Amino acid sequence: MAVIAAGVTGCTHDGDRGGAGGATTAPRATPLRDLTYVEETRLSDAEQRLVQLCMERHGFRYGQRERLTLEEERPVGYVQDDVTWAREHGYGSRIREKTDRARREDPNYRYRAQLPATRGTAYDTALDGGRDAKQLSVDVPGGGTIRKHVGGCLAEAQTKLYGELRTWSRADAVAGNLRPLYVSDLLRDKQFTAAVAAWARCMRQSGHSYADPAEARDDVAKRSLSRPGSEAFRFETRVAVADAECARETSLKATGTEREAYYVDRLRDRYGADLDTYRRLRLHALDRAEKIVGPRG
Repeated sequence: MAVIAAGVTGCTHDGDRGGAGGATTAPRATPLRDLTYVEETRLSDAEQRLVQLCMERHGFRYGQRERLTLEEERPVGYVQDDVTWAREHGYGSRIREKTDRARREDPNYRYRAQLPATRGTAYDTALDGGRDAKQLSVDVPGGGTIRKHVGGCLAEAQTKLYGELRTWSRADAVAGNLRPLYVSDLLRDKQFTAAVAAWARCMRQSGHSYADPAEARDDVAKRSLSRPGSEAFRFETRVAVADAECARETSLKATGTEREAYYVDRLRDRYGADLDTYRRLRLHALDRAEKIVGPRG
């Protein structure tokens, strides 16, 4: 089950020694902030622009697929409490269709497909290093290893944004794989389950009987398969609006965010340094991205 994206992490400093025989405890430093989804799109756009420039240096075309608007990019987590957004987009089914269409119609796939064999191999090598690209292996929290090939313009773009790739890959892997370590505790958390129960009561009063937001979305997706497109979207929107209104009324999102922050913070002794590195590198990358591309409309 997906949960609210949160993660409240910060930096700490060792206390300065002071006085005749004791130590003073330094105050906790200001936490490194996470990026907004608007800032994340700026990073993504900058990376694509760097790849494009690099590929052009190698003599190849590289274009960007159709992009979403910032409103469409807005992430829909486990809890969505923006009633206006829900009224316009429901749970985002039409946005997902737009994304899928853009992926199928990616101009780079068509361009690569029409290249002669030797040029196609050269394209692959320029883009990601090809078959001889260096492989990075990163252990992830909870066990397992992520292996990825790094080379070509993709590696060059990430290096320009984030710096040394092994450091960035380690931090990124940790930040992206912490959730399995605490999600079961969060879903059993008394404050969180009480908020979900309050949400469910609110939904029943609105005429929708669901145990939690995940069940609501799953039901909407299943029912949409047997309904005409416009009718399915009206149903999706109706449930999504009630979901968002109940989430706002019961403060479900705020509760989930606060409780998730609590469980993430309990992992700081093991992964705090990696989380701080992740946020620091992304903030530095954002500074660089703002010099490469403008904001998305």
